[in-house]
Amino acid sequence: MTDEPRPDTTPPAPESASELLGAALGDAARRAGLDPAEGKSTGHVVWRAMGGWRGILESVLPSLAFLVVYTIWQELLLALVISVGLAGIFTVVRLATKSPPSAAIGGLIAAVAAAALALFTGRAADNFVWGFVTNSAYGAAFLISALVGWPLIGLAVGFLMGEGTRWRTDKRKRRAFFWLSIAWAGLFFARLAVQLPLYFAASSAVQGSPEEIALTSALATTKLVMGLPLFAPMVAVTWLAVRALYPRTPE
Repeated sequence: MTDEPRPDTTPPAPESASELLGAALGDAARRAGLDPAEGKSTGHVVWRAMGGWRGILESVLPSLAFLVVYTIWQELLLALVISVGLAGIFTVVRLATKSPPSAAIGGLIAAVAAAALALFTGRAADNFVWGFVTNSAYGAAFLISALVGWPLIGLAVGFLMGEGTRWRTDKRKRRAFFWLSIAWAGLFFARLAVQLPLYFAASSAVQGSPEEIALTSALATTKLVMGLPLFAPMVAVTWLAVRALYPRTPE
């Protein structure tokens, strides 16, 4: 009687933290339409990254509604209800149309949390605190990853292009991914540099005074101006840089 070979039950070696993070970032970038292997035009990629018309409306309308309502009627509760209500409508529409709801749900949760804080303090400027937290987190993540030699852009692109972390052996790629990550960190920190002084000024003004209303409106305006209008060019620059590092070979 011959012994049959036993199946190999040795567990696979665990992936490194960098590979797991790179896979997660790359998968998120692919879902957003940022896959250099697809060969799409820069305009198409930027449009996909913004989510098309639906993504733009989801990103802009709640904040724009808050700005308009609060500036004209100076009613914090009304402005918050309309802003959060719009975020809720977008989430319901995504669920009804079976579209990926993660972005809309995330936006709704953030809007509810920000509105709850503003209602608790009675300060309209506190509606923007959550944005400061997210910008700080993203900015720090991009900056630290670049400084320690594992830029987030490189991790994502390495996964998308099927080379894992081998790009770290290429000085040209390492340099490009370093500066791209620094540029993204600069975008998030630039928002904080402009918006935080307005927030602190509004918070120190007399509650309900014309000064507080004007400063809060200015804060809401800068949030809109420094949102998609800065995000889109950064996506375009990143895309063009990556395409230059990974030129398509003729089929």
